[in-house]
Amino acid sequence: MDSTALATFLAVARQGSVTGASLELHTVQSNVTLRMKQLEADFDVPLFVRHSRGVTLTPAGARLLIYAERLQALAAEARAAVSDTGVVKGSLRIGSMETTAAVRLPGLLAGFYKAYPEVQIEVRTGPTAELLEHVLAHRLDGALVAGPINHPDLVTRRAFREELVLVTALGTDTMSERLAQGGLTVITFRQGCSYRQRLDAEFINRGWVPYRRLEMGTVEGILGCVGGNVGVTVLPRSVVETSQARGALRIEPFVPEPLFVETLFVRRSAIPAGTTMSAFEQRLGATELVTAATI
Repeated sequence: MDSTALATFLAVARQGSVTGASLELHTVQSNVTLRMKQLEADFDVPLFVRHSRGVTLTPAGARLLIYAERLQALAAEARAAVSDTGVVKGSLRIGSMETTAAVRLPGLLAGFYKAYPEVQIEVRTGPTAELLEHVLAHRLDGALVAGPINHPDLVTRRAFREELVLVTALGTDTMSERLAQGGLTVITFRQGCSYRQRLDAEFINRGWVPYRRLEMGTVEGILGCVGGNVGVTVLPRSVVETSQARGALRIEPFVPEPLFVETLFVRRSAIPAGTTMSAFEQRLGATELVTAATI
């Protein structure tokens, strides 16, 4: 399977049609069709099911997709490593939690772009579990996630330390009063968010149960609903204090001890950092290596 066939297969899988793949690859549809037929002949198995709306992967095609993504990513990483001349340039695919992207990344990226204008950074946001999966699958070069993380295939460095706080609407009942009324709703990101896991653990530990859950996809959506007295949440203090909804919110630190969480920058341990990644880590301030034994 050569690199052209690999790129063609991935384009068809992404677009779900030969037409879409031909537009992505800037080629004619007959070339895409020919490549797919050759690839299916090489494997002696159908990779796609053709239908009126386009194509879908067969079980064999779905299995090939996993390896095809890895091969393409490894080829790109090999080219980047071989062509690394010590100049900060090229591209970086960085993942980030929604909260970190909202508060920490704007200043970081502004400074980085000013210092290294030849670098193109692609940022993908998501919960910690999803970002770790993307890093391990070579879809991201690195990601800012919530710790602790313990994985033998990842290099982990401390980036930020966040204080998690309970966020409620101004002038509302205390947590005990809400529970007594049976009206407690917690607002969180979707499954896989580390802050959601910490919220659940803290609420259970403090006896703040039972409660209803409302899932939302953005920081401002969560805080807007909290400010409207829809429910309560747990988020980093830095996120709440810079929110447009700050005037309608009450911040309560956890007592008797504040609750802190580390934001970590992770990347694959088997891939050399390279000049551009090293420059990004230096700007990030992620200089303290965390080994599995210390997490």
